[in-house]
Amino acid sequence: MTIELPKYKLKDLIDKPTYFSGGHRLCAGCAAGSMARQVTMAFNKPTMIVNATGCLEVASTIYPFSAWEVPWIHVAFENASAVASGIEAAIKAMTKKGTYKEGETDIIVFGGDGGTYDIGIQSLSGALERGHDLLYILYDNGAYMNTGIQRSGGTPFGASTTTSPAGAVIPGKHQFRKPITDIISAHRIPFVATASPAYPEDLVAKVRTGLDVKGPAFLHIEASCNRGQRFDPSKSIEYVRLATETCIHPLYTVINGKYQLSRPSQRIADDPSKKLPVEEYLKLEGRWRHFFKPTKRTDLIEIFQKDIDERWDELVKKAR
Repeated sequence: MTIELPKYKLKDLIDKPTYFSGGHRLCAGCAAGSMARQVTMAFNKPTMIVNATGCLEVASTIYPFSAWEVPWIHVAFENASAVASGIEAAIKAMTKKGTYKEGETDIIVFGGDGGTYDIGIQSLSGALERGHDLLYILYDNGAYMNTGIQRSGGTPFGASTTTSPAGAVIPGKHQFRKPITDIISAHRIPFVATASPAYPEDLVAKVRTGLDVKGPAFLHIEASCNRGQRFDPSKSIEYVRLATETCIHPLYTVINGKYQLSRPSQRIADDPSKKLPVEEYLKLEGRWRHFFKPTKRTDLIEIFQKDIDERWDELVKKAR
């Protein structure tokens, strides 16, 4: 099965309709809102959204209001993929009865890092194994931000959260981030990709591709949270771009098992001098303040850098 991503330019997106309205209650500077609006730019047919519990769900649908202009359902952390599987199965059943036409409707699941890396991974893995035709979108802000900024499997090394506080003995979270895209890729589904709202042309193209492929697709989007990551709200998109430039969140696709770097990250692979040190990212966020004050912890920065370097080198090798 040949899969090619559509090519968009920024000017192509300006006039595209969006189905995530203003007036939601996401925090100022929350990248999840930018991410959601860009995702809806890819819609070209009726679309149903299943939303696991999380910031995006809570802040976009405070009863009796909703920011979503498409059919939307909120379900629990642990069963979003199962509910989406049921929707897809119902469409197939109605198609057999002649009361619906298969392929008329796209299905998207939104889950945060807590609802994907941790609580929801069992139902997600089951949906992928069964081959349901849906797109799962992980919007990753690196902690359980909605319930109090607790550490998750997506929280990076050394980050200070309410359940991995930085102290004199343990300097923040001492585990590394779970390799979620590798875990998903191991399911051998047709399309897996990473994206960032700092690169909307790339993000919209990957959403449309994930919806168009036959079978399950997965998209991992970096969506910063200024409240939990502790930075100036006006810098949100700047920081998600920096996550890509430091290779903390590189952009790539895995199409039928074949890895390919997306252009922002391919440029870094072509010219390694363009890869920024992780310190440029870490020093801007309060969750790593203890790396720099009261004294600079070069040892911890080096541990972080070594992990990112190893993961990046592995990715480049896979994409050759």
